[in-house]
Amino acid sequence: MSIRNIARVRAWLAGVALLVAGAASAHHSFAMFDRDKEVVLNGTVHEFQWTNPHAFIEVDVPNGKGELERWSVEMNSPNNLTRQGWKSTMVKTGDKVSVTLNPLRDGKKGGLFVAITLADGKVMKDPTNRQRPPAEPTKA
Repeated sequence: MSIRNIARVRAWLAGVALLVAGAASAHHSFAMFDRDKEVVLNGTVHEFQWTNPHAFIEVDVPNGKGELERWSVEMNSPNNLTRQGWKSTMVKTGDKVSVTLNPLRDGKKGGLFVAITLADGKVMKDPTNRQRPPAEPTKA
């Protein structure tokens, strides 16, 4: 292989590496969440998804009309949650919970996990979520 062809292959590989790095970087963006707001949801667990790349808690929350609204709460990866003291069996369908989240900016029913008070009263927080002084949370 000529030196010119080797240079082309290296340039092509570098371009592919940049594209892959850009996609991986975009995946970890938190721009969709309003990290300056916190919402507290009091409801019933519909489903706890212990899946990669992110675990999710689906919570049914009564609204002002007495109807249930399903909220989707994005969490860390199961690997990181395990290191933070979580177990895949901690949250079960039907559990009454209180979940604090940073809401989605677009107003949809979802957000980024901040903390949860489990049915047994145990509180679990996300230690990677930046901590703020206590504020009056918005009720959903």
